[in-house]
Order: sequence, then C-alpha cells, then structure tokens
Amino acid sequence: MKQNLGYYIQAVNDIVQDTEKIGESMNSYYEEIREAIDKDKVDELSPEKMTEIKEVFEGGTKKYELIMKKIEQLRPPVKVIGIHKKLERSYIEYIAGCKEMTMSLDAEKGIDTKLFNSSEEKQDKATDDISFCITKMSNTSVSYTHLDVYKRQLQCSPEHRTN
Repeated sequence: MKQNLGYYIQAVNDIVQDTEKIGESMNSYYEEIREAIDKDKVDELSPEKMTEIKEVFEGGTKKYELIMKKIEQLRPPVKVIGIHKKLERSYIEYIAGCKEMTMSLDAEKGIDTKLFNSSEEKQDKATDDISFCITKMSNTSVSYTHLDVYKRQLQCSPEHRTN
C-alpha cells in the first residue's frame, strides 16, 4: 500500500504543534528554575515550589511519551523512512533530556545544576535535530508536490495527448 506523503506530513505537523503546546505550558516553570540557577538563588526556591515544578515536568514528560507512541505508529512513505527514523531517535533523546531535567529537581536536596544544564543541552540538540527532520520532510513534500504538478501539466498538454 502506497503511503500518502501529504497525510504523513500533516500528522508530523500535528505532533510538532502538540509538542510545542506542552513545552509552552511548562515554560514559565522552566524559566523560574533557569533564573534561580543563573542568579545563584536556587536556595530561595521552597520545597513546595520544587515539588510543584517537578510534578509539572513529570506530567509534560508523560505527554511527550504519548506523542512518541504516535510517532512510532506512523507509517512513513518510502521517500522519508530514513528521516522518520532520525525523527524517532531525536524525539527519544528529547524525552531523555526531559527526564534528566526532572531528575535534577529534588525538594529535599535542591537542584542538581550540572544535571539540569546537561539535560538542557540534550534537549536543545534534540530540538535542533527534530527541526532538521521537519525541514527535510517539508522540502521533500514540496519537491514531490512540484514534481506531481509538473507531471499533470505534461499529461494535459496537447503534444502529450494520444487521440
């Protein structure tokens, strides 16, 4: 069965939008931790606040894991199988970075800033890789769309008709 590239690209686009929404919902919590680290005020975060942030991060990570299941269930067209595999690996790395960031927060011990910073770097790299995959898929979609339009134009032109 031939896979529909347009359907696949739309499904990936929906996944990216869902991922962005989850990230946006957690961003203010992330910024609070980042600012505390940057201003050397980690000790000022209460255990209750740390617990709240950790719970928000855990919830977001669980949502990312559900999205990962959607990615695994997608059936990419042959044209993008390789880039789909890279997308899967990149998303797995992104989730791993999220889990590490969550693990860096402890209401009793505070923030493991080394782990927090390395998890942030891991997420940034994974995000760059995911963006690369999306761009590559979009370019593939556009180039094949133009090719299909060109083929239709050729088929409709009078010199290619057989009567």
